[in-house]
Amino acid sequence: MTAFIVANMAPIMFASLVVVLLLGYPAAFSLGAVGLFYAVIGVELGQFHPDFLQALPERVYGVMNNDTLLAIPFFTFMGLVLERSGMAEDLLDTIGQLFGTIRGGLAYAVIFVGALLAATTGVVAASVISMGLISLPIMLRYGYDRRVAAGVIAASGTLAQIIPPSLVLIVMADQLGKSVGDMYEGAFIPGLVLAGLYAGYAFLVSMIFPKATPGLPKEAIGFREDSGDRGLRSLGVLFLASCVFGWFMMRNSETHGADYVVLSMFYGIIFAFVVAVLNWVIDKLTGFRFLSKMAQQTTFVMVPPLFLIFLVLGTIFIGIATPTEGGAMGAAGALILGAAKRRLSWDLIRQATESTAKLSAFVVFILVGARVFSLTFYGVNGHVWVEHLLTSLPGGQVGFLIFVNVFVFVLAFFLDFFELAFIVIPLLGPAAEHLGIDLIWFGVILGVNMQTSFMHPPFGFALFYLRSVAPKDRYTDRVTGKRMDPVTTGQIYWGAVPFVVIQMIMVGLVITFPSMVMHYKGVQSTIDPNTIKIEVPQIELPPLDLGPPSK
Repeated sequence: MTAFIVANMAPIMFASLVVVLLLGYPAAFSLGAVGLFYAVIGVELGQFHPDFLQALPERVYGVMNNDTLLAIPFFTFMGLVLERSGMAEDLLDTIGQLFGTIRGGLAYAVIFVGALLAATTGVVAASVISMGLISLPIMLRYGYDRRVAAGVIAASGTLAQIIPPSLVLIVMADQLGKSVGDMYEGAFIPGLVLAGLYAGYAFLVSMIFPKATPGLPKEAIGFREDSGDRGLRSLGVLFLASCVFGWFMMRNSETHGADYVVLSMFYGIIFAFVVAVLNWVIDKLTGFRFLSKMAQQTTFVMVPPLFLIFLVLGTIFIGIATPTEGGAMGAAGALILGAAKRRLSWDLIRQATESTAKLSAFVVFILVGARVFSLTFYGVNGHVWVEHLLTSLPGGQVGFLIFVNVFVFVLAFFLDFFELAFIVIPLLGPAAEHLGIDLIWFGVILGVNMQTSFMHPPFGFALFYLRSVAPKDRYTDRVTGKRMDPVTTGQIYWGAVPFVVIQMIMVGLVITFPSMVMHYKGVQSTIDPNTIKIEVPQIELPPLDLGPPSK
């Protein structure tokens, strides 16, 4: 029996961890307890030296000394301050007015704002709760199907998982031993494509079931001109002019990919903001405006979050700042925006600080538990067992990726993304590297997959967040005065199912088209190193005079 336990310690440890987690014990303490329990057994059975656990303090100190993880509290604090400063409310109100008359317009507005909030906050809870409080009552008021409305809001909030500055991408990069900046740049395009797929689903629903996603009535649309015109032509001209200006400023640049997009966007928003401010000043002085009310309002609402995106992602992408420094600048920028909106208070800062401290402590405790577990697991060559198990799968890289994604998808029913990242990723990374899989590409694939952990009925956290703010009982709409039916838990769950399917389709697209991620490597050299010839010029040296021979 002893020989069997010693020979199979790794699979026994892994199975024990799965059982303890399924029993409902907290992940951090489950990891630490299982690791310590089997470390003691290993010492008693003579598999480990009695001083084996003396390596533990150094591993725990390594967690505390990890500069990369400092980005997590910075980005969390930034997202919570922005969520409480009313930026989401202003965005949803303005963009909802912009898309409102179009069938499915409110759904498009929620997806657009969800992507924008994801690129500024990086916190799923903040995005889902904000949009649930603000947009869900409006969507219900104008006759949206409750399943469609709930699914769109929950899915759009989870875009914060894959669109930088996502917290899970920071953890993923740390666990895979890769640059956070590369992980951010690699996930940039897949995140935007996923938002586009969400919008495509909303479009299909609006075409097939038009009553499920009605447009807003004309009387509900504000920001009109005195003539009754909405002023969309003026907004379109300003948008095109900003794009042209951004292209003009970047025409001789050697940047590419996400760097080029972010820098072009920066020049474009500066141009639009200057034009809108000039229009506002002239209007105050003379009463003449060359921009419509809609164009000016949209510009003033869009510029702050877009500028914050450049301040955080742009500085990281172009190499000016590290992710930790970018997070610090983002937190400072969020405080400045909150103060500019006159919504910054000590109570707001206190709440954001407390929530940030709780999430950061949660992450660190899980990571400490994972370090304790991995010390014993690696001591019994568990990583070798996992690597041999995964690399022997049929199908090579494709077979490995299919198995891993199905495995992670199933685990996401029971574990959240932090637990998956700290427990599973360290075991999968070496096997992926052994098979020659690019780890940034692998990390983005798993990032999209683990996004489903927020949407899985019945344990998806995004569904819980939406459930907490959705009406549970019949209520009276504050605008129309009508009695409205509540949103049931079943409607929220069924609304999430199509978006889980879309997320899995996105996993397949990233596997099929790795160039969506691989652009982070930049433009490859077109020079064939085999054709390079190095010619060393012949240098004639004067004869060396050694003098007369010695006697």
